[in-house]
Amino acid sequence: MYFMKDIVRDGDPVLRKVGTKVKFPLSEDDKNLAANMMEYLVKSQDEEYAEKHQLRAGVGLAAPQVGVSEMMASVLVPNDDEPDKPLLKITLINPVIVRNSVQRAALSEGEGCLSVDKDVPGFVPRADRITIKYDDFEGNSQTLRVKGYPAIVCQHEIDHLNGHLYYDKIDKKEPFELDPSTVVIS
Repeated sequence: MYFMKDIVRDGDPVLRKVGTKVKFPLSEDDKNLAANMMEYLVKSQDEEYAEKHQLRAGVGLAAPQVGVSEMMASVLVPNDDEPDKPLLKITLINPVIVRNSVQRAALSEGEGCLSVDKDVPGFVPRADRITIKYDDFEGNSQTLRVKGYPAIVCQHEIDHLNGHLYYDKIDKKEPFELDPSTVVIS
């Protein structure tokens, strides 16, 4: 499993590189990478475990964030109404956003990142709904449609795979200005 010491921090060049496509069949290293990224997310959302091991809670973790420049990311979006049934729990391999809505969305408190230690205030406008093509663990092409908060998380992680950080999308002159039609998610 990964710990905070394993998370690559802003300024490391791996965070600005476009990851390479993952090859199939998956290597043992890639299987371990996927398992360790998801385990970090699960354990980081367990308040007691996270506090004991000083983990920052995360809902997504991309391979570049642990120093691996590959197209793989894990997402674990909790469900406040049913804690045992996450809204989304998935590892995306070679993901590509193939469709996105014109409707924009942003998180009311802005975004954060395990790799970015400083607070960068501002709204991060993203598509409210997206369709992702990705490979599963056997290399089969799959399609995932998500909206709202899970869509924002997936876009954040896919950005990592393409060398982008969330604060790249914040308007530098007007960080708290949004188009009036943008859905603001609490």
